[in-house]
Amino acid sequence: MRTGAAAGHIGCFHEAICYDTDEHLLGVVVPFLVDGVAAGEPTVVALGEHNAALVRAALPAGSPVIYLTGDDLYARPASAIRTYRGLLAEHVSAGAGQIRIIGELAPQAFGATWDWWARYESAINHAYDEFPLWSMCAYDLRTTPAPVVDDVLRTHPRTALPGDVHRPNQGYLEPATYLVQPRRPVTDPVELTPPRCELTDPTPAEARHAVRAGVDGSLTEQERDDLVVAVSETVSNAHRHGHGPIRMRVWKTAGRVVVAVTDAGPGPTDPFAGLLPAPRGDGGGLGLWITHQACNHVSLYRRDDGFTVRLTAGTPP
Repeated sequence: MRTGAAAGHIGCFHEAICYDTDEHLLGVVVPFLVDGVAAGEPTVVALGEHNAALVRAALPAGSPVIYLTGDDLYARPASAIRTYRGLLAEHVSAGAGQIRIIGELAPQAFGATWDWWARYESAINHAYDEFPLWSMCAYDLRTTPAPVVDDVLRTHPRTALPGDVHRPNQGYLEPATYLVQPRRPVTDPVELTPPRCELTDPTPAEARHAVRAGVDGSLTEQERDDLVVAVSETVSNAHRHGHGPIRMRVWKTAGRVVVAVTDAGPGPTDPFAGLLPAPRGDGGGLGLWITHQACNHVSLYRRDDGFTVRLTAGTPP
């Protein structure tokens, strides 16, 4: 049985908290968690160190709240979805009628990698909809850029406010609409320099060799091996599902390697490509899901010259 504002709702009840003071945040979060505990619902906090400490201090002593390390959990969107789906499935199997979660992204997510975190916030409306989840996502208006806030209001169906107020977001877009809108990612500064190498219609083996030869100590061995797998999958996808010519470019700077693979096709039709395993059995989309597990940033975008997958290994700018 579901309780609170989510009573009677089927699936994921997804809200944003756009707060401008610590008191504002606590005014929403503390009642949300206390009521969840009182209802016997699994109640989870996945906040950064500062806000987790605020919440812990504001809750009654000994509250049986589950604390997750937010910075580790939100390392990559696809892995966060995979981890959360496993956690939700465990609670449902144990008999939970509702699970409450309050989480937040690290401020670093609001920079060059925001495009894939915006896709995450939209996609989870679908990815978690088979579970009785009531989730709140906290965004500090003192530090969150205005364009990010705009995306937050378009990817969360409602906003939670102190006093048990829950307002629909008029600009909210369903994932199938939001995720197919053109989103040009932030240009990596290294892309403004000549590529270290450029290949036309490479085979997956040639692509793997080019990456191994072009890393030159910029990455750890694990980062290099993960990027090699991701590039191989991306080039294979371009041959299998795209249209030629296929263009691959590699850039390198200290601590980071960027690879862009462009083909003349329209790109995947699945709006959740990369964030969820492909629902169909022809292999389409599985490669993108693998790349989202392997790289520290993946951007998908369409321009007049075709569809591009940009892979970043190492520390994003």
